[in-house]
Amino acid sequence: MTGDARPSRSGRRPGTSGTRDAILAAARERFAQTGFDKTSIRAVAADAGVDPALVHHYFGTKQQLFAAVVELPIDPEIVLRQVDATPLDRIGETIVRAVVGLWDSPAGAGAVALVRSLVAGGDVSLVRDFLLSVILERVRRRIATDNDDGRLRVALAASQIVGVVITRKIVQLQPVTDLPLDRVVAAVGPTVQRYLTGDLDAGSAHHPEP
Repeated sequence: MTGDARPSRSGRRPGTSGTRDAILAAARERFAQTGFDKTSIRAVAADAGVDPALVHHYFGTKQQLFAAVVELPIDPEIVLRQVDATPLDRIGETIVRAVVGLWDSPAGAGAVALVRSLVAGGDVSLVRDFLLSVILERVRRRIATDNDDGRLRVALAASQIVGVVITRKIVQLQPVTDLPLDRVVAAVGPTVQRYLTGDLDAGSAHHPEP
């Protein structure tokens, strides 16, 4: 059964390919204008002239729709499920292992190509919003306290992980590029863990007064 077996409200989008492309175009514009949080499946469907059920049919959740818009070649839920199942005191090493391991896998080749194109084109707004609103938000909610919303913590953790990934896969700086995954996790995991759950001011007491 094809997508046009369930006609849209207006009937203006016949054909599976045309419908999917119309939804993607509408979602790309809507996400760019209003961001992830303020975009709804219903709004995307209205922009595309289709029923919201068709958006779910082709793309599933809003998170999956956003992943399709930014042409992410991997399902972020693979990483997020691992993070969600990890005790808080091991979340740093788990994130590093999951993210770097995924980039090292065959599926990561598409991600490398995506990052190269973004660096060349300079258009990183959608990917930044996806990182902050989808990936890091799940982590932030786990580490947030009454006195610390966790936003700085997840941003610092992301800077560390993104730096390792770009150094390893884009810049290809040796010996980081060929470092076994276990050694990357051992070296970087504790730093990410401190960013997420440790004392961010550690060491400041050792700085001499001006």
